[in-house]
Amino acid sequence: MLKTLVLTSVLAAAASVASAHATLEKQEAPASSTYKGVMRIGHGCGTEPTLKVRIQIPEGVIAVKPMPKPGWTVEIVKGAYAKTYDYYGTPMTEGVKELVWTGELSNDHYDEFTFRGKLTEDLAVGSTVYFPTVQECANGAERWIEIPAEGQNPDDLEGPAPGLKLIEATHAH
Repeated sequence: MLKTLVLTSVLAAAASVASAHATLEKQEAPASSTYKGVMRIGHGCGTEPTLKVRIQIPEGVIAVKPMPKPGWTVEIVKGAYAKTYDYYGTPMTEGVKELVWTGELSNDHYDEFTFRGKLTEDLAVGSTVYFPTVQECANGAERWIEIPAEGQNPDDLEGPAPGLKLIEATHAH
């Protein structure tokens, strides 16, 4: 009985990942911390494979670096920040605005696209920052770019952007 319950739970979790939108593996992070983002892509465009994954980096997330993926190339699109940020004593006025991985992910497979960045002090505890993500395929795209209005449930959106809620940092004693 226990084996059946465990197997059913595992299969249900796998099915939910396969049918899910683009999502962040960790959807909460301490404010003013370094964050390792893992964007999960659970399907292609209909039956087509994903050929590109684009992740927009929100204002207030700086010093972003992507993790290389075997079989994929990664492009780093840089631009000006809206303000100057302090990065461990170094002023930063520009940085990564978008990451673009190019390769091929079969609709039958699931994959993850990893990056790291610093969540600045400008991002308040309790707020959510969004990482609009686009999957490009040969004949279309899946756009996970909608940001909910204040008080709106992201689940009500057709293509919700993956969000990261900022929480209080915990201190070890």
